[in-house]
Amino acid sequence: MTKITASLVKELREKSGAGMMDCKKALAEHKGDMEAAMDYLRKKGLASAAKKSGRAAADGLVGVAAQGVSAVAVELNAETDFVARNEQFQAMLTKVTELALKNEIDDVEKLKAASLGAKTVEATLTDLIATIGENMSLRRMKALAVKQGVVATYVHNALAPNLGKIGVLIGLESSAPADKLAELGRQLAMHVAAARPESLDVASLDKDIVARERAIYADKSKQSGKPAEIVEKMVEGSLRKFYEQAVLLEQVFVIDGQTKISAVLEKASKDLGAPVRLAGYVRYELGEGVEKKEDDFASEVAKMAAG
Repeated sequence: MTKITASLVKELREKSGAGMMDCKKALAEHKGDMEAAMDYLRKKGLASAAKKSGRAAADGLVGVAAQGVSAVAVELNAETDFVARNEQFQAMLTKVTELALKNEIDDVEKLKAASLGAKTVEATLTDLIATIGENMSLRRMKALAVKQGVVATYVHNALAPNLGKIGVLIGLESSAPADKLAELGRQLAMHVAAARPESLDVASLDKDIVARERAIYADKSKQSGKPAEIVEKMVEGSLRKFYEQAVLLEQVFVIDGQTKISAVLEKASKDLGAPVRLAGYVRYELGEGVEKKEDDFASEVAKMAAG
């Protein structure tokens, strides 16, 4: 029997593109026979799935799931919108999202390692990649919970229940009736989907972003030639306008187009007879930050002809 060395595992991994543990297992089961191990990986769909991993998965869906005071958002990527509309793909995302909620998982790596039936989420996804024939990636997830109140959800451009291109979670802490909070939470979630806030409040804004904005406004204001104290007021005024665009509590509610979100919460507190605090939010838009290579039609045809 051939000794299963690290270099042998590395060789099979480079040939197949499969994971290290899968390569080690394949070699062990076939007594170090490289060709037999390669065939084993191909039959299991592990080699073909791994080879697809180099292709950009920038499409797909965002899924949400909620239960009372907690909710999760999960992004599962695919290469094309065609696969995002596949019932198997949608069922996979729904199961994974519900699994994350049920097991209170708040880390994508832990979610990949969690059991989904007889296999891990990652292994199940690998099987689905081999079945559908397109690269997929469980890209990110985020959980949100409050001690008392509700976590409301909203999905924009939904392709199926709780699955769409934008998923939003809104956490409202309050002792007010849950149904009233859920109604308000959904409206706020719709606002977040449309308004794209960068932070919940001014204090949460990235300090580097604020410093850069301040520097830009200062340079512009100095060009006016006005006294330093006037320039400073101009800068502060410009920063306030920036906050109104970037900060959720400072934004104008898209539902009525005139009330600040902070004022919406104040009114809700009075109407519901209990303080209502926006504890946090999550906004996932499909493919944010993923570079998707776009080939023109002519080059695509040329590649097919060359192949």
